[in-house]
Amino acid sequence: MHKLKNSKLLVTGGAGFIGSNLIEYFLANDNEVVCLDDLSTGHRKNIVGFLDNPNFQMLEGDIRDLDTCKTAVRDCEYIFHQAALGSVPRSIKDPVTTNAVNIDGFLNMLTAARDEGVKRFIYAASSSTYGDSKELPKMEERIGRPLSPYAITKVVNEYFAKVYSEIYGLETIGLRYFNVFGRRQDPNGAYAAVIPLWVKRLIEHQSPVINGDGSYSRDFTYIDNVIQANELAATTPRHEILESLDKYYVQLKKAEKLDIDPPTTIMDIFNVASGGRTTLLELFETLRCHLSQYDPEIAQVEVTIGPKRQGDIPHSLASVDKAKLVLGYDPQYDASQGFEVACAWYYENLK
Repeated sequence: MHKLKNSKLLVTGGAGFIGSNLIEYFLANDNEVVCLDDLSTGHRKNIVGFLDNPNFQMLEGDIRDLDTCKTAVRDCEYIFHQAALGSVPRSIKDPVTTNAVNIDGFLNMLTAARDEGVKRFIYAASSSTYGDSKELPKMEERIGRPLSPYAITKVVNEYFAKVYSEIYGLETIGLRYFNVFGRRQDPNGAYAAVIPLWVKRLIEHQSPVINGDGSYSRDFTYIDNVIQANELAATTPRHEILESLDKYYVQLKKAEKLDIDPPTTIMDIFNVASGGRTTLLELFETLRCHLSQYDPEIAQVEVTIGPKRQGDIPHSLASVDKAKLVLGYDPQYDASQGFEVACAWYYENLK
């Protein structure tokens, strides 16, 4: 596997869950890392362990300000753009702010990367892009109609990245994350992700709430798989990517799955997932089982059924064939392995 070493890079949203894990990994591999975060959803506690590292620099600022973005990008070779306002419900409640951060902020970062001559721009895309598509598993080249303002912003990001690659020659790779979970994921707040939220409630002997009948399913993806995908997206040589994409699209054409021309520049999208499905009821039972090993009383906690949530995609399952062939992606954790490791970390840090 290609390793990123001795480089200067920027992680936006670096005080958040995924961003702080990327920073930790890249610092451990002798890179110089700049973190840009306005701390609106990220937390200083996530980066406090890096502050004394001479190779780490924290910039507190907003990606909606272009000058701030240009300052953060200066002299960086790679950008890992994780900054965004996540959450479908948040975007439904406040679409204007979601649009401003996720689209205007994204465009600012692309512009700063272009102007500063960044080698490659890797950004967090989203499985929400697949919208109302009922096809399983989800293939990168076929998406549906977005079901929320958040999903729309992520679709627009992909189009902007494509245009910046084709017009300006900026190498961009989007990673469509599928329900990432793991250490440092925040269990608090109105828009907490399902796994840390449910773990917190189980530890407190309170019933988690399932929105719907529990049959909705997700391709839950452990954080270490995401770190691997980001590093591969940054380090896989240009010629290898283009050659592998050409082979990939030839295969799809032969299988009569798709008939499009391969790109001539680096501007592609890859699913980042485990490649398996877990229903919400199965998730609850698995988390309860793992956590009850530490506290037997948790085994007695039952789930509460709530209303369906507007904008939710019923089922999510990724094809990771493209990422495997082109980037050499090889997820080391399936969902069940990730749940076990994550529950141990959560119980130690949330109890």
